Amino acid sequence: MGSDYANDLPLNQQFVYLSLSRSIFNMGLFTKKPIDKLMLDSSDGEKGMKRSLGAGNLIALGIGAIIGAGLFVRTAAAAANNAGPSVAIAFIVAGIGCAFAGLCYAEFASMIPIAGSAYTYSYATMGELVAWIIGWDLVLEYAVGAATVGIAWSEYLNKLLNIFNVHIPYQWCHSPFEVCDDKLGLFANQVGVHGIMNIPALFIIFMLTLLLIRGTKESAFVNGIIVISKVAIVIIFIVLGWGYMNPANHTPFIPPASTYVDSQGVGHNFGGIWGILGAAGVVFFAFIGFDAVSTAAQEAKNPKKDMPIGILGSLVICTVLYILFAYVLTGVGSVTDFRTAGKEGSVVFAIQKYMSGYNWLANLVTVAILFGFSSVILVMLMGQSRVFYSMSRDGLVPKMFSDLHPKYSTPYKSNWIFLVLVGGFAAFVPGDIVGDMTSIGTLFAFILVCAGVWILRKTNPDIKREFKVPMVPLIPILGIVVCGAMIAGLGWTNWLRLGGWLIIGLVIYFAYSKKHSKLK
Repeated sequence: MGSDYANDLPLNQQFVYLSLSRSIFNMGLFTKKPIDKLMLDSSDGEKGMKRSLGAGNLIALGIGAIIGAGLFVRTAAAAANNAGPSVAIAFIVAGIGCAFAGLCYAEFASMIPIAGSAYTYSYATMGELVAWIIGWDLVLEYAVGAATVGIAWSEYLNKLLNIFNVHIPYQWCHSPFEVCDDKLGLFANQVGVHGIMNIPALFIIFMLTLLLIRGTKESAFVNGIIVISKVAIVIIFIVLGWGYMNPANHTPFIPPASTYVDSQGVGHNFGGIWGILGAAGVVFFAFIGFDAVSTAAQEAKNPKKDMPIGILGSLVICTVLYILFAYVLTGVGSVTDFRTAGKEGSVVFAIQKYMSGYNWLANLVTVAILFGFSSVILVMLMGQSRVFYSMSRDGLVPKMFSDLHPKYSTPYKSNWIFLVLVGGFAAFVPGDIVGDMTSIGTLFAFILVCAGVWILRKTNPDIKREFKVPMVPLIPILGIVVCGAMIAGLGWTNWLRLGGWLIIGLVIYFAYSKKHSKLK
């Protein structure tokens, strides 16, 4: 519109229009960070983070974050609350949405190879306000995601301790918002007991924060060992569990549409198309690892080549395993199982109840899952600290978030701060709530990344791209549509949580970030 529009207005309205336009411009809400400035930030300096990760490390980081609580916990939750056996279809829907978003992430990561993930990309394409919104939203994805996995880690720790006839009291491994209704499982003698604090979840987050402060390369080495073990466990379960599937558990494969109210009184769309979309939104939590790879771009040895390989490679491998795993798990155990005694530690429960002679596998799975969850938490905590590292260097959050350790060159102060935040969520909030918050935060981030690729193709068509998304704008549009459909399937309670979270973020932006932005 601009001046042409203003010239068509009466003189007094021209003055008002131009005054408002100047005010909005001066606010700088949509000021974009120049690409050359971003690339300057990515150059290695004495104070920069070390480039120590190759393509193999990045794929391992991706798999390390992807295969975890989403597969071993959220699969059963989605089957119980939303889709029944058609949760396998939900994984296909979620995988398609991730494929579109993954292509867009790969283009950005090869073009702008610095820390910050979707936050950095949004700053370059849609301006500071949108960048702040997505950076704040990524707290839901990484910090709350790490808390979700910490809670799942606590569940499987109980399964492991049960082997040795040791039990953590219900109140010390559950949030104060949970009441025990486990009439047949580990806590059968504690029905009606209220949770107080999830101590195991807080413990594992504390230990992994210490490891992350020690160094990225050391963390990646530990993660690589864990990834090999848990991928092997997933494959063994698929192969052995195939012969124990009960056809009745897959009939009907897509349940008729209805409403299911869980033990906490929350209603869910169950069955039909909305059930599948809801399940896709729930299990989407299982895919958040591949974009965490992009937060490590500033620590990659050859980011323009290695980032697309790490993002897309980890995504493809895990999607295939997910679909097969979901199909086998819902064939071995029933929906009723996953709503009752098999609600916690679902994979181990299914093996122990239905796969006679494979108790050793249940024990092995428990140990592997505990290690696997540890790697997920590690990558999520790393991703969160790297996003706020970039935001701090831009002045949008305090300088302490970008202060590096004098010896290990890691953002250690940021790690300590997020230990408090993540630990608080893990200790005092139920797993289902934080899991769905993570999914909706991730989906929102993916939508903005897809839009960003489309925008940058229009505004900066000549910039060098080592990897290019095919069929633009079709692929970004499809990514926006699929991710939007999954957000719709998550239901109004999660929309409200996302809205409330974003309102808090906007208050912080206008109270602090806008005044301290270095780009201004």
